[in-house]
Amino acid sequence: MAETHGLMERLEKAVTRLESLFSGSHRSGGMECDGINGVNGSIAPYVEAFDRLLNGSVAEFLRYSKILEGDVKTHAEMVRAAFQAQRSFLVLASQCQEPQEVRKVTSSFERQPHLEACFHFYKHGTKQKAMVQGPYVKEMNDAATFYTNRVLKDYKNSDTRHVDWVKSYLNIWSELQAYIKEHHTTGLTWSKTGPVASSLSMRSVLTSGSCFSPPPPPPPPPGPPSVFDTESAKDEGTAARSALFAQLNQGEAITKGLRHVSDDQKTHKNPSLRAQGPSVRSPTKSHTPSPTSPKNLPQQSHAPVLELEGKKWRVEYQEDKNDLVINNTELKQVAYIFKCNKSTLQIKGKINSITIDNCKKFGLVFDNVVGIVEVINSRDIQIQVMGKVPTISINKTEGCHIYLSEESLDCEIVSAKSSEMNILIPQDGDYKEFPVPEQFKTAWDGSKLVTEPAEIVG
Repeated sequence: MAETHGLMERLEKAVTRLESLFSGSHRSGGMECDGINGVNGSIAPYVEAFDRLLNGSVAEFLRYSKILEGDVKTHAEMVRAAFQAQRSFLVLASQCQEPQEVRKVTSSFERQPHLEACFHFYKHGTKQKAMVQGPYVKEMNDAATFYTNRVLKDYKNSDTRHVDWVKSYLNIWSELQAYIKEHHTTGLTWSKTGPVASSLSMRSVLTSGSCFSPPPPPPPPPGPPSVFDTESAKDEGTAARSALFAQLNQGEAITKGLRHVSDDQKTHKNPSLRAQGPSVRSPTKSHTPSPTSPKNLPQQSHAPVLELEGKKWRVEYQEDKNDLVINNTELKQVAYIFKCNKSTLQIKGKINSITIDNCKKFGLVFDNVVGIVEVINSRDIQIQVMGKVPTISINKTEGCHIYLSEESLDCEIVSAKSSEMNILIPQDGDYKEFPVPEQFKTAWDGSKLVTEPAEIVG
């Protein structure tokens, strides 16, 4: 809303300054306009026609917009300010001659939408002579019809005020098209006898407002370093080098500062010191523990969880529990098992999917899964399928034994970055173990890479 009010204020300023420019151009020229497009002592005909447009369809549109209030009323005030600015520009053109550099003035504001209204007729009339403004207004009217039809659809049978507002809005552009066709077929016509409008004055009018102020200049570059800082740094470096060379020039006397080490402190003569390792400390140095040295923090304990949360069964932090059971499952439910150690879980019924994450020495027995069973970042996992499961995925896991049932022999096993995986198949009332390959060989067959399990030759 703040930007909208600011836009309205700038449009009103443009109207005021255009009017003041018109009166100022008379004083600067030192003469009164003898004629207005060939008509003495009266307003130009196309200005009078524009006034009828303002007092007719535009006024009706403003009246209906005030009834609806809100953003519609705010937008209507912007339309009113734009039409008033356009009228001031028409009056200026009817009483003054066209400035020679006016094109440069308008071209610098092509990207300012709120000033486009002030130069609508001129920019599409004199800047591009071949362009006809009437069809352009009709084209914009047709583009707006897409949105006005939505208003009619929403309020046609509920609130006729919106219907009247749409009619008044579209009526503006219909009458504006007829006005352009009658008075500005080939573009805006400037006065032939009045004073020449000052392009500099027009630029001052259009560039008024804080939004057109030039940006502040960049800050100056940093100055050179201080001479005193350079000299002090140079002196410190010279003194350090002098002290170093003085020590080197001592010759054999340089070893006089070394401390004598007795035999009982030498590791090659005292085996007990080698056993102590880094615990032997020099008596000449004080050893203080580093503030950043790692400390063995006690392992944080979590409360075990076995609950249904929405559609997810949460089984977390179970320790040494071999009687965990989940009953009354539904097809839309999933099970997530996290950080369970030395425990066994049985899931009865049919469930959507099961995920085992970061578990150790964990056993899982389930009836049926319609989706997938995933084992991630775990160790020593045993899974027994009582019914059916389409896919079992094993990722980053060490040790995983899967017991399949007669119904689940068509299950697909997908593994990655895992080891010690075995699939147990029921045969003659017992299970036969088959290892999942962990080593592969890849060869180029002339058109593609072929990968197959590698056979270990003993």
